[in-house]
Amino acid sequence: MVKIVDFKVYKREDETEFCVLIVQGGVEAVKSKETGKIYLTARQARVPSTFDATTCKSLVGTDLDGFVSKVEVEPYEYIDEKTGDVLNLTHRYEYLTEQEHVLNENVVYEEVI
Repeated sequence: MVKIVDFKVYKREDETEFCVLIVQGGVEAVKSKETGKIYLTARQARVPSTFDATTCKSLVGTDLDGFVSKVEVEPYEYIDEKTGDVLNLTHRYEYLTEQEHVLNENVVYEEVI
């Protein structure tokens, strides 16, 4: 289960606007790579929508079936909005429906010889 926690309005190159819903999964315990200590966090993902800002605002707080899952992608640079640090990442978080999550978890990788 995920919850819609916020939304953002973006502009395309042609200056038209579209809204992205920000969904958040449940609380997870994660071990810090630096300190080795456990901390709590919640994964977030951005999901494009066809809704206007008024509708998106009304959807904040709504629960949806599904998960926020970590997905491996080509390496890219990310600038942390809070610190300004430039990070090199090889993953992103995506919203997956229950069915997509089950399929993703059950993927069997075979070595091709």
